[in-house]
Amino acid sequence: MKTNKENLLRRLKILEGQVRGLQGMVERGVYCIDIITQTSAVKQGLSNIEDKLMEGHLGHCLVKQIKKGQVDKATKEMLKVYQLKRK
Repeated sequence: MKTNKENLLRRLKILEGQVRGLQGMVERGVYCIDIITQTSAVKQGLSNIEDKLMEGHLGHCLVKQIKKGQVDKATKEMLKVYQLKRK
């Protein structure tokens, strides 16, 4: 889990830098399509982080809940994750 946490933090720091870069682009009046291209990259980066978090949750946390007999709780969380991902 520690390696995964470090990986997620590294990715978030990269995204943080990209967002700061976007702010600078807007301040400098960079061509709109170039800014949109960068916002698209940030969205994809966030989506990738979300995927990794969900994989970990589904593969570890929910399995643990099911093994403890907390099937209803696990089911509700699976449905919530599914609904959030569809947005």
